[in-house]
Amino acid sequence: MPIKIPNDLPAVQTLAGENIFVMTETRAMTQDIRPLRIVLLNLMPKKIETETQISRILGNTPLQIELTLMRIKTHETKNTSKDHLLSFYKTFDEVKNEKYDGLIITGAPVEQIPFEEVDYWPELCEIMDWSASNVHSTFHICWGAQAGLYYHYGIPKYAMDKKVFGVFPHKADYAQSMLLRGFDDVFYAPHSRHTEVRREDVERVKNLRVLASSKEAGLHIVAEKGGRRFFVFGHTEYDPYTLDAEYKRDLAAGLPIEKPVNYYEGDNPELPPVVTWRGHGNLLFTNWLNYFVYQSTPYDLTKLEKAEK
Repeated sequence: MPIKIPNDLPAVQTLAGENIFVMTETRAMTQDIRPLRIVLLNLMPKKIETETQISRILGNTPLQIELTLMRIKTHETKNTSKDHLLSFYKTFDEVKNEKYDGLIITGAPVEQIPFEEVDYWPELCEIMDWSASNVHSTFHICWGAQAGLYYHYGIPKYAMDKKVFGVFPHKADYAQSMLLRGFDDVFYAPHSRHTEVRREDVERVKNLRVLASSKEAGLHIVAEKGGRRFFVFGHTEYDPYTLDAEYKRDLAAGLPIEKPVNYYEGDNPELPPVVTWRGHGNLLFTNWLNYFVYQSTPYDLTKLEKAEK
């Protein structure tokens, strides 16, 4: 099934070229089916790259999705043109009176800054508070997951001795979760972060459950037991060359960086990456949309109930 996105969004041509089923707004108007309303809060600096990655993975699910792009109003991005933002993105003020089936909050390159010192932290807190009454299920990614756990449960993040960087094997801690339905015993996901959330802090909260983790990378997926919020520390949406670009960027800047583990063919940065996470990445988003959004969201979103902790 298709993902419905604005007619002129740059992702349209990219995804169509990859044989991802994309439906423009014009075509969607002829259908008498209610699509799932998903809002993407894009906190990444390269917004076109991230919106394409998320659109690609949502467009590979068997559900029709209407995607709304949202940006932070109180932060000025330097890596995406103002024309693009004005053409395709809405601010919180423009969506706060709307109801959505799902919300995706991306990561952001601010993980080494205390939460309260991030310039848009008050606005993000307002959005996360709003989501409890206006969104059926929220999917937090990387720093967005750390921010969500801190805001909703007071769980801190901790600096690590060195960056967790590469593609790591994971196992299910709670295989009965429908979010992991169809997963192999061992599955892979990229990680790229300098901070972590610790298992013992999560396990002290009765309403939270660790679904998947890695011996090398730590926690990967944490869920509220009612399925209204998920916190995913890996980047299953990443393109094949995303980690490669990060690695070469840091090398060029003279920053201390080790090559991403389990990533390049033969562990050689001169050779192409070996993609080992795409299948489970697609399945993760498909399961979230199917079992925790589509199967339980009200047809009439005005009847959405508030998420309780």
